[in-house]
Amino acid sequence: MMKFSFSIVLAISFLFNIANLFAQTGSIGGIVTNSITKQPLSGATITISGKTIATDSLGRFRFSGIVPNSYVVVASFIGFENSIKYNVPITSGNEYALTFELIPLSNQLGTVIVLSGRKTARAATLETPLSVQRLTSEEIKANPGGNFDISRVINSLPGVGGSAGTVGGFRNDIIIRGGGPSENVFYLDGIEVPVINHFATQGSGGGPTGILNVSFIEDVKLSTSAFDSRFDNTLSSVFEFKQKTGNTSRTQGNVRLSGTEMAITLEGPLNKSKNLTYLASARRSYLQLLFKALDLPIRPNYWDFQQKVTYKLDSKSTFTLLGVAAIDEFTFGSIKKFNDDKLYLLNNSPSIRQWSYTVGASYRRSLKDGYLNIALSRNTLDNNVEKYDFNDESSPANLRYSNDARETENKLRIDVNTTRNGWKMSYGAVAQYVQYNANNNIRRRAAIGAQPEDRFLYSSDINFGKMGAFLQAGRKFLDNRLGVSAGIRSDINTFTIDGTNPINAISPRFALSYVLADRWTLNASVGRYARLPAYTILGFRDNADMLVNKQNDYITNQHFVAGLEFLPKPTTRFTFEAFYKNYKNVPVTVRDGLNINNLGADYGVVGNEPVVPIGRGETFGFELFAQQKLTKRFFGIMSYTFFYSKFSNADGKLVASAWDNRHLLSGTFGYKFNRNWELGIKYRFQGGAPFTPFNALASQQNYLTRGEGVLDYAQFNQQQLAPFSSSDLRIDKKWNFKRTTLDLYLDVTNWLAAKTPEYPKYTFQRDLQTGAFVTTDGGQVKTDGSNAIPLIITTTDAVVVPTIGFIVEF
Repeated sequence: MMKFSFSIVLAISFLFNIANLFAQTGSIGGIVTNSITKQPLSGATITISGKTIATDSLGRFRFSGIVPNSYVVVASFIGFENSIKYNVPITSGNEYALTFELIPLSNQLGTVIVLSGRKTARAATLETPLSVQRLTSEEIKANPGGNFDISRVINSLPGVGGSAGTVGGFRNDIIIRGGGPSENVFYLDGIEVPVINHFATQGSGGGPTGILNVSFIEDVKLSTSAFDSRFDNTLSSVFEFKQKTGNTSRTQGNVRLSGTEMAITLEGPLNKSKNLTYLASARRSYLQLLFKALDLPIRPNYWDFQQKVTYKLDSKSTFTLLGVAAIDEFTFGSIKKFNDDKLYLLNNSPSIRQWSYTVGASYRRSLKDGYLNIALSRNTLDNNVEKYDFNDESSPANLRYSNDARETENKLRIDVNTTRNGWKMSYGAVAQYVQYNANNNIRRRAAIGAQPEDRFLYSSDINFGKMGAFLQAGRKFLDNRLGVSAGIRSDINTFTIDGTNPINAISPRFALSYVLADRWTLNASVGRYARLPAYTILGFRDNADMLVNKQNDYITNQHFVAGLEFLPKPTTRFTFEAFYKNYKNVPVTVRDGLNINNLGADYGVVGNEPVVPIGRGETFGFELFAQQKLTKRFFGIMSYTFFYSKFSNADGKLVASAWDNRHLLSGTFGYKFNRNWELGIKYRFQGGAPFTPFNALASQQNYLTRGEGVLDYAQFNQQQLAPFSSSDLRIDKKWNFKRTTLDLYLDVTNWLAAKTPEYPKYTFQRDLQTGAFVTTDGGQVKTDGSNAIPLIITTTDAVVVPTIGFIVEF
C-alpha cells in the first residue's frame, strides 16, 4: 500500500514538473450583443488582464496566448453599460466561450445600479426584481459535494431545501420555500424540459442524480417568486439554464471520470464559415458495479445524452436545435451479508425501466426594437415501475403493483420582446397537445383465508389541448430610481370540467423596485400563479372506467414578497426577503385523505388514485443571503431561511407539511491557491422533518401485501426527525500541457461523518443468516402477519461518499 501511494506521488510530481517545463497558454473567445435586439455589436471593447481588443463585424472576439488562471473579463461599448464576468478560467485544454449582452444607457432596465461611479450587475431584472439568484458554470463545477449535478448545487441558495434523508445526497427533490417537489419548471435555452433527473418520480419530480451536462451550461438563473408571465405551470420556482454555443474556432472537448460515471463532451464548428456549431455529450454510469462492490442489493444503471446545434443564418437570425435524453434501469442483485436495512431495501424498492427525452427547435429574429422567438418542442417520459413479492416474477400472483405509463407534450411557443420609449414589453402565446396513457395493476389486499385477493386494474388513454397567452410590461421612473413591472397570463385546457374558462387560471402579477441610496434597493412583488395537476391525476380511471378526477382544475397560489438588497461593491451582494404563499384547490387523496403536496419524495408514481380539489396551504418566512464573487482568490455564498410550511388534508385543518423543516442554513466557500490548487468547503444544516408514525395493527396485517407499514394518519406529521448537518469537501489540482489540461479532484460528501436521519421503516424481523422471516410459532409467516414479529428500522448511519476523479480537456 505504501509503495502504491509513493508511486502515485511520484507520478503526480512528474506530471507537475513536465507541465512547468513549458510556458503553456490558453485562449478565450465569445460574442457581444445588444441585450434589447440580440444583434451583435461590432467594435465593442473586451479587456482581460490589461489586454484589450475589439469585436469584429459579427460581434465576435478572441484572445490567445493567455497564461492559465482565473480572470475578470470586462465588455464595454459606447452608449451601453459595461458588463463584467468574474472567475473566468483560462486553461490550455479548452478555449473558454463567453457571451456578453450589453444594455443601452438609454434603456436602463433595472439590471444595473450605479455605485460611486462604478457599475455592478444585479441578479434581478425589471420583471423579477427580487427572489432571484444566478450561478455560473464555474460555481457549479467547483461546488463541493455537487458532483457536477446542478440540482444538488442549488441547495446552497436561500429557500431551497430537500426531502428527509436526501440532504445527505440520495435524491434531488427541490423544495422551494416549503412548497412541494412538483411545483418547479425548468427551461433550457427557452425550451421547457420537464424531466431533469434520472429515475424521476412521475407526477412529482426529483430523482437521485441530474441529467443536464454542466459542460453545456453558461449560467443558471433561479427565480423563487415574481415570475415573468411568459412562464406557465409554476407555483414555486423557475429554473432558466442558459447553454453555451459550440466553439467556432476549433473542435475541442473533455472527458470526465468519477467514482460513479464517465462522460465525454465534444464541441466545434460544422462548416468553414463557422456560423454552424455543435455541442454533444454522452454519459454512462457504473453505479451497478459500485453498489455490487459495497454489497448493496440495488443496481441502478443509466445513460444520458445531450446536444445543441446553432446556426447563425445572418446578423439578425439564429436557429437552434437541442436535445436531452436519458435511459434508466433499476434492478436487483444478490447480497453476500444480510442486515435489516438491506433486506428492507430489497423487499421494498421497485424495479424501474424509464426513458425520457426533450427535443426542440427555436428561431430567434432581431427586430428594430427587440426580437422574436419561435420554439417548437416535444418531450416524453416513459415510466415502467413494478414490484413482485421477494422480487419473484415466476407467478403473476406475486405482483404487488405495476405501473406502465407514458406522457408526451408537443409545444409551440411564440413571444415578442420590444423596448420603446423606455417601456420594456413582451407578449406571446403557447399551444400544447398532450398525450397520456397508463396501465396499472395494483394489489390492495392479498388473499386472507376465505377472503379473496383484491386487485385494482385500469387502463387509461387521454389526449387534450392546452393553451396560454401572456403580456408583460415595465418601465423605469423618477430618474431610473423606481422600476415598475406588471404582467398577466391566462391558461386553458380542453380536459378538465371547467378548463376552458380563462378566469380559473388568470394570473396577474405586479413588481416594483426603488433605489433608496447608492447601494440600497427596496423590492416587492405580488402575484397569482396556476398549475394544472399532474397527468397521473388527470388520466386516472376507476373500476367503471370513468375519469373521476376531471373536476380537479388549476391549483393556484398567491405570493407576497418584500425585500432589501445591499450592494457594497460590484462583487458583493446581501439580500433580505420576507415571503408568504397561499395555496388553493390542491388535490387531496380520497383513500387516505392526504394533500398531494405532502407526497413525491420517493421513487415510483404519485397521483394515480382518486383525488378531490379541496386542499389548501400556506408557507411563510424570511431569507438572508450573502455572496462574494471571486475576483482574486476567495469566493463564498451563505444563506439562511426560516419558514413554516402547512397544508390541509381531508379534515381541512392546516398542519405541518412534509417539508416543514423550519431552518435551512448553508455556506459554500472556495479558495484558489498558487500552482492551480483549489479548495472548496460546503456546510449545510436542515431542521428535522415532520413524519407520521405507523398504525401498528394495520401495518402488521398488510405488510406482506404492501411491503411497507401503514401510517396512522390520525397522528399526521406529529413526530419529527432529528436535524441534519453535514459538510462536503473538494480539492482540485490542475496541470496545463501544450493542448490539454488535466484536473485531478477529490470530492468527499459528508467528510465529517455526520449521521443522516431517515424516516422509520416498518418490516418483519428476519433471520440474518438466511433472510427468512422469524415467526412466533416457528412456522411460515401467515398472510395476515399475525405470527410475525414487527420491527421498526431507525437508520441514522453516517454515510461518507468519497469520489476521486479527473477531467481531461483537449
